[in-house]
Amino acid sequence: MSLSTLTITTDGIAILQLNRPESKNALSVALLDSIWSHTREIKASSARVVLVKGSGDSFSAGADLKERITMSPEAVKQFLNDIRDCFLELENLPQPTIACINGFAFGGGLELALSCDIRYAGESAVVGLTETKLGIIPGAGGTQRLTKLLGKSTALEWITRAKKISASEGLRKGLYQEIFPDSELEKSCLEIALDIAESAPVAVRAAKKAVKGALVYEGKSALDWERLCYAETLPTKDRLEALLAFKEKRKPKFIGE
Repeated sequence: MSLSTLTITTDGIAILQLNRPESKNALSVALLDSIWSHTREIKASSARVVLVKGSGDSFSAGADLKERITMSPEAVKQFLNDIRDCFLELENLPQPTIACINGFAFGGGLELALSCDIRYAGESAVVGLTETKLGIIPGAGGTQRLTKLLGKSTALEWITRAKKISASEGLRKGLYQEIFPDSELEKSCLEIALDIAESAPVAVRAAKKAVKGALVYEGKSALDWERLCYAETLPTKDRLEALLAFKEKRKPKFIGE
């Protein structure tokens, strides 16, 4: 079995699955390379939305500590560079990305989920940036992404205490959009992904770009950025198809052009 698999459905959903269930999908060097390779495939594909999930009973328990203890300081530094760049590439995909979090997501596993645009969890999920109990800090963007998402106080408390967060607390603080019964998590995430995939692909990508700009620009510059993103949709066939479908009282058939 491959360490991770990529499946792109006929509906345009790219499903990236971590496949080390025997180690709760711990992030080894080889698994990271596999994820990175699939991320590049997704970027070049016609996929409309991305769903990231773990096999077995966990999303990802974080770095493979059995492997880490055998690595030289230089190898650890290289791994940190690679995991940072891999997760940044995932974050910067033009397609919306969804993390489907079951079971555990600790350390690098939660950092992987934070690199996605939207997160959903099963009701028994437990997550955390637990690195300070190992004598280190998050090194794949966790300190930055968690702070931007939840604010300084929550991020600092969770990280310095190496706090393990229940699904209900994660939902209450804004880590998740929604939590689902464990048995319905994957089905629910796929339904959400399909809903996104059924929207006009150029518009969806432009929307993601516009929303990300809100974290960078302010005032008139922010509105100008939104207008530039809007302009990308104006010459598309899908925009005209939507108008025609409305006139004909039918569901539009978007082609991504």
